[in-house]
Amino acid sequence: MDYKQIAALISRSKKMTPSKVYIRGRGRFRAEDFEGAGFQAFGEGPFWVLIGDYEAIRKWTARRGARIADRYVETGARYSALPLLDLTGVQARVEPGAVIRVGAKIGKDCVIMMGAVINIGAEVGAKTMIDMNAVLGARAIVGRSCHIGAGAVIAGVLEPPSQRPVVVGDRVLVGANAVILEGVSVGKGSVVAAGAVVTKDVPPGVVVAGIPAAIIKKVAEIEDRDKTRILPNLRGRRR
Repeated sequence: MDYKQIAALISRSKKMTPSKVYIRGRGRFRAEDFEGAGFQAFGEGPFWVLIGDYEAIRKWTARRGARIADRYVETGARYSALPLLDLTGVQARVEPGAVIRVGAKIGKDCVIMMGAVINIGAEVGAKTMIDMNAVLGARAIVGRSCHIGAGAVIAGVLEPPSQRPVVVGDRVLVGANAVILEGVSVGKGSVVAAGAVVTKDVPPGVVVAGIPAAIIKKVAEIEDRDKTRILPNLRGRRR
């Protein structure tokens, strides 16, 4: 999808307030009481959990106010345009607090750390780590065996609109709090230093740093190679 298709999908989508509502009735409820209500209901007797869009649940409970002794409401979002990705189909390690929107693709044996945000259409290659609080914008494409550092931002295509996504090649290291602007490509095996702001394409196998980022050396010239090493034992899903 290009940015126009993504924007149209979001604008046309039904805005939802995903909710979980716990109710305690003054008497017993039956499964038949919830048929056709537009949400899921789990429970028995007077105690039930209602899961779905808050508006549908609100209408149902309003019509039965006299039968409900108490209720408790949990909402995960408000007027959300698109749901989060179903993680049960992801063959990667996703830590609590990561936010991955539907339409994103997560490769096998990736690691998505706490607080990372991955938007619609973004793609993460196999065995790549997205570190804490990193942000991948819409349609950002990250290759295999990369490390996107904590707080880094890989720009999207929606606002400001861009025809080209950010493309990060295989085995690229992006340092903490670095920013890669929309439409930029980073070549295979390159290193983006912490705090750098990348405004133009980066060739393979180089180190860039600064604001705006500029080439400071070749990766082959780095004396301490541990600074560019990916640790395979951090990947995988062994149980």
